[in-house]
Amino acid sequence: MPERIMVVDDDHLTLEHIRVLLETEGFETFLIDNGVSAQQAFQRVQPHLVILDIRMPGVSGWEVCQYLRQISNVPIVILTCLGDKEDVVRGLNAGADDYVVKPFRDAELLARVRAVLRRAQRAPFYNDMPMRFGGGDLIIDPTERRVIAYGKLVELTATEHRMLLFLARNAGRALPAHMIFSNVWSYESDTGEQSVKWYIWRLRRKIEQDPRRPRFILTERGIGYRFAPM
Repeated sequence: MPERIMVVDDDHLTLEHIRVLLETEGFETFLIDNGVSAQQAFQRVQPHLVILDIRMPGVSGWEVCQYLRQISNVPIVILTCLGDKEDVVRGLNAGADDYVVKPFRDAELLARVRAVLRRAQRAPFYNDMPMRFGGGDLIIDPTERRVIAYGKLVELTATEHRMLLFLARNAGRALPAHMIFSNVWSYESDTGEQSVKWYIWRLRRKIEQDPRRPRFILTERGIGYRFAPM
C-alpha cells in the first residue's frame, strides 16, 4: 500500500503542484485547503505524514500542528514562506519534524519527506517497554509518549521526545553531536548540529532536578553527551 500524505495549504496551485510531485513518486495524497478541515479530516485520513502550511486564514498552521501533536505522533513537515530562524524554532517547538521554506525545490521537498518517513519507520524496531532511571526518578514510556521526572509529568515537544528516547536507548554510550543530530533530525534538515546543544539545554531544564548539575544527561567533553545508565 502506498504511504498516505496529507497536504494542507490554502494555495490551490501549491496543492496541485505537490500532489503531482508526490503521486509521481508513488505516494497517495489527500489535499486540504484550510486548518479547520485538516483537524476534522485527520482521524479519517490517518496519514503517514502531514505537509503543513503555516499562513492560512482562520485556524493557522501553528494551531493545526499543536492540535495534531496532542493526538498523534504523525510526522509533520512545515512548508511556509516564513524563513526566519525564530519561525523555524517556533515550528520545531510546536512539534514539527522538519521545516521547508518556500519557494522550494521539488528534489529538496521529496528528500525531506523521505528522510522524515525513514525516521518514523525506524521507531517500531526498538523495545518499547518503559525505561526507569535513577531508581525511578525518571521514567520514560515510549508507547504512551509519557515522561515522568521526580513524580511529575513532563511535557515534551516531538523533537525533544525523539532526542530523549535516542539518548536513553543508548544509555552509557558517549554520543557525538553529529550522531545525535543524524538520528533525531537528518542531514537534509535546515537545522544543524548546533541544534543539539540547544535541545540538550531544554531537556535538562525539563527532566533534571538541577540543570546546572545534571544527573541524567551528562556532557562528555571533546566528544558529546552520555545518558547515565539505569
